[in-house]
Order: sequence, then C-alpha cells, then structure tokens
Amino acid sequence: MKRAKISLIGGGQIGGVLAQLCAQRELGDVVLFDIVEGLPQGKMLDLAEVARIDQFDVDLKGTNSYTDIAGSDIVIVTAGLPRKPGMSRDDLLGINSKIMKQVSEGIKEYAPDAFVIIISNPLDAMVTLCQKVTGFPSERVIGQAGVLDSNRFCSFIAWELGVSVRDVNAMVLGGHGDTMVPIVRYANVNGVPVMEQLVRKYGGDQAKAQEVMDAMVERTKMAGGEVVKLLGNGSAFYSPASSAIAMAEAILRDQKRVLPVCALLKGEFGVDNYYVGVPCVLGSKGVEAIIEFDLNKEEQAMFDNSVKAVKKLIDELPTILPDLAAILNG
Repeated sequence: MKRAKISLIGGGQIGGVLAQLCAQRELGDVVLFDIVEGLPQGKMLDLAEVARIDQFDVDLKGTNSYTDIAGSDIVIVTAGLPRKPGMSRDDLLGINSKIMKQVSEGIKEYAPDAFVIIISNPLDAMVTLCQKVTGFPSERVIGQAGVLDSNRFCSFIAWELGVSVRDVNAMVLGGHGDTMVPIVRYANVNGVPVMEQLVRKYGGDQAKAQEVMDAMVERTKMAGGEVVKLLGNGSAFYSPASSAIAMAEAILRDQKRVLPVCALLKGEFGVDNYYVGVPCVLGSKGVEAIIEFDLNKEEQAMFDNSVKAVKKLIDELPTILPDLAAILNG
C-alpha cells in the first residue's frame, strides 16, 4: 500500500518538530521545503539518521524546490516570520502575506490535490489568503489555532485543579489572537464543570473561583506571547507542531475527530464567508462537518468581537497585495 506523502513548507523550529512527529508516528513519507539552501536537507538527514533508534520506516527529503512536493496528500505551512517580544500576531500581516502568496502559488501548481493546514500567523488571514490563491475547496484548506489554544486552556485548568490534563475538556473559539474566546461554560473534568470544582476548591467563594478562571482565560489568550517573551528570540514550536499533527492524523486516518480549527463558515454561528475557529469533524474529506451550538449572550458578544478583528485583518489584504484584490474581494 502506498504511503501518504506529507510536505512541510518552512524549515524552521516548527517545521523540524513536524518532520520528527510525522516520522515517529509513521504518518507517511515527509518532504521538508525551505528557501534556505542546506537547511531542510541538513535537518532531514539528521532525522533520518535516528530512524533505527526511533524505529520508523519512512522516506525523508529536504528540498529547496517546490517540484518535490508533487503528489502530496497533506501540506502543512509554517513559512513566515515568527513573533518577537512586543509583537502581536497581527503585526506580521504585511510580510507574511507576501510569503503566503508565494507558498500558495507553489502548492496550487505542484500539489493541487492536497489538504492544506496553515500554522503561519496571523492565522485567520493566512488561511483565507491561501484558500483564495489556491482556489481549493474550503474543506481542504484549514488553519491550526483552536487545537493549540484549547490545549493551552486545558493545561492551565489541570495545573490549577491538580488533575491529569488528559481528563480536562475545554474549547477555544474565534480568531487566533488576543480576541479568542475560551468557552468557560463547557469546560469540564470528565464531565464535571470546572467552575463547580473551582468553587469547591475555594470553599464556596464564587468570587474567588471566578477570579481564578478569569486569570486562566487571560493567560490562554496571551499564552503565545508568554512563550515569545520567555524565549526572547522566536515563538512556540513544540505545541503548534503537535496540534497540527493531530489535525493531519485525523485526516490521513479518517478519525472523525472533533477539533476546533480555523474553517470557512457559511452561516454557522452567524458568520458568512469568513475563516474563524470553530469545532469541526475532521476526516478523510477534510472538514466534514462544523459542530454548531448555541452561545449565550456573553459568549456571542465575545465571538462577534473576535470575528470583527478577523474581518479587519482580511480587509487589509487587498491593500498589501493589490494584484490579488479581485480574488480577495470576490
């Protein structure tokens, strides 16, 4: 049986971890592309030389040519500048949109049948741009954001309650930025509401429980920036890579996972024709369904505000890329 082919665009920190995870899980043969000569070749040679230790049998290739991504089943894009201390994800829009344009043109030409997972920031705008340039069906072009943000939220809850993170369920919706929306109402530990457990932990003090939850929500929103500040040079790479692999594996193995991903909405949650983070069923057809549920008044207001921030970024793209104005406004 033919192995799947996974192409990774961008040979930086995330790209290297992606390649390692793909190989260790034997998801398929892996191609790592980067414009820097020698970088992807060196990383893939290094990884190939531990195949016996890690017990994997897949083909690994580093390249500087888009021709080598031909026949890809999945393309994961990390290309673009990472954040630096003091920068928001949105600050990257100008330069990364130009990089994404080139990447998307390469994918369109050499991997026209691939599913595409975008990690590059600002995420929602980059996914939109990729889908517009490639012209691929929207169910085949998605963004990794909610998986990462939700797992960060779960981690903070687990640490606060002193429980295994495996048993925590929580979800973050909206744009991948400071306006993201952690859904507190549904956060639970194996079905038991987190807020109920916080109230018990703090002796029935509702105000204290809410204060702690508000702090976790805020930390979730700023989690990427927290990592950037600590690193001093660069941004998160382990967690975004693992999150994207969960999405890729769900598609390649037709797992029907329900994961929060950046997907094109067509009326769901009151949003039409914009990419926003929502829970989706991921399987062999990509986004096979969007799981819609009722938001309360407060949640809906926060979600609408997040969508507004996404729209603002999208509206800037035709100015940055005037040659694509017709496509972007279409």
